[in-house]
Amino acid sequence: MTDARSVIATIRDGGTPKPDALRWFAAGLASGAVSDAQAGAFAMAVLLKGLGEAGRVALTKAMRDSGEVLAWDLPGPVIDKHSTGGIGDSVSLLLAPALAVCGAFVPMISGRGLGHTGGTLDKLEAIPGFRTGLDEAALRRQVGDIRCAIVAASGQIAPADKRLYALRDVTGTVESIDLITASILSKKLAAGLEALVLDVKLGSGAFMRDMAQAEALARALVRTANGAGCKTAALITDMDQPLASSAGNALEVLEVMETLTGGAVNARLWDLTCALGGEVLGLCGIATDAEEGEGMIAEALESGAAAERFGQMVAAQGGPLDFVDCYADRLPSAPVVVDVACEGEGVVRAIDGFALGQAVVHLGAGRLREGARVNPAVGLSDLVGLGATMQRGLPFARVHAANPAQAERAVAAVRAAYSLGEAAELPQLVVKRVSA
Repeated sequence: MTDARSVIATIRDGGTPKPDALRWFAAGLASGAVSDAQAGAFAMAVLLKGLGEAGRVALTKAMRDSGEVLAWDLPGPVIDKHSTGGIGDSVSLLLAPALAVCGAFVPMISGRGLGHTGGTLDKLEAIPGFRTGLDEAALRRQVGDIRCAIVAASGQIAPADKRLYALRDVTGTVESIDLITASILSKKLAAGLEALVLDVKLGSGAFMRDMAQAEALARALVRTANGAGCKTAALITDMDQPLASSAGNALEVLEVMETLTGGAVNARLWDLTCALGGEVLGLCGIATDAEEGEGMIAEALESGAAAERFGQMVAAQGGPLDFVDCYADRLPSAPVVVDVACEGEGVVRAIDGFALGQAVVHLGAGRLREGARVNPAVGLSDLVGLGATMQRGLPFARVHAANPAQAERAVAAVRAAYSLGEAAELPQLVVKRVSA
C-alpha cells in the first residue's frame, strides 16, 4: 500500500516512484491526506535527487489529473503559449487573438505577477471591468464563440500544484527543474491542449540567468509535455533587456493596443509574437511549418483582425465594448510622471532587468506579499534599450508613480539599472529553438 513516507524515501534514496505512487501522492496533496511536512520533504527530496525524465512525466500527469481536465469538441486545434516570465513581456495579449484569427482555439490559463516579473492577469485587469475568473461553462462558451479567452485557473484545475507551489516558496525548493516543469505543465495540460509553445526567458530580467539553466529547463518542459501527449516546442529568448518599452499593467496594455492597431508598433514585441505563434501553428498543423505560421500571425496583426478579436474578448469578459477604439481613455493613468535623466554619456551596454522589475514592483505594480492589491496605473514607459546612445539629460525611461516619494525612489533605481560604455553587443531576440 502506498503512503507518503515510502514515496519520499524512494526519492531520497535515488529511486523513482512508480506512476501509481505519484498519482496517489498528488491526490493526497489535493485532498490534504499528505501533510505540509510530508509535502515539504517530498519537494526537498526532488530538489536534491531529481526524478529523471520518466518520473517527471509521471509527476506532471499526476498533478494534472489531481483535478479537472478539460476535454474539447471543437472544429480546430486547441493550443496555447506559456512564458517563464520577464520584463515588458505582454506577448500573450497579442498572441491569443492572433491565433484565434488563424483558426485555433485558445483557452489561455494565465497567472499573476511572480517576483520581479509581471503577470498577464494583472495586465488585463487594468482594463475596467475585465473579469479573469470565468467558470467552466463561461470559458467553454467564450472559446467556442470567440476562439480565445485569457483566464485564471479555477480551484478545480491542478489543485495538487496549488498546494505544492505555496510550500515550495517557504521550503527553499523553488529552483527544482522537475518541480518547475510539473507546476507549469500540470496547469497547461489540464486545459486539454493539443499543442503548446514555450517561451523560456534568458538573461538579467529572467529567472534563468545563463544558457545552461535555460536550456535545461526548456528541454525538461518540452520532453515532459511531449511525453504527456501534447505537441510542444520551446524558444529560448532574450531577456537581457525589456521585451517592450513599457513595464507596468496599464502601460503594457497601452503598448499592446498601439501595436495591435498600428499606432506605434514595438518591433521586438511584434517579432516575438510572430515567432511564437508561427511555431505553435506549425505544431498543430494549421501551418505547414513555423515560417508559414509566422506569416499568418503577421497578417492577423497587420490586417487589424487581431485587434478586432481582442476587442471581442475584452467585451465578452466584462470590459468596455468600445475598448479598441477608445483604449487610451479607458485605461487608468498615474498622477505623477517623471523622466529618468541620464547623468553621463555613452552607449547603453547593460541593463539590470531584475532591478527594473523590482522598481516596478515597489511602485505598486506588483506584489511584495501574497494577495496584495496592485496599482494598475504605475510603472515604467519609454524604456531605452541596449545600444542606445545617451547624453547627459536624455531620459532612460519615464516613471509613472502614485506619489512623488515613490517616483523619486524609482528614478534612482532605474538610473542604477543602466550601465554605459563605449559599445554594446546586441543579443538575438530568439536565441535557440528546442524541440526535443
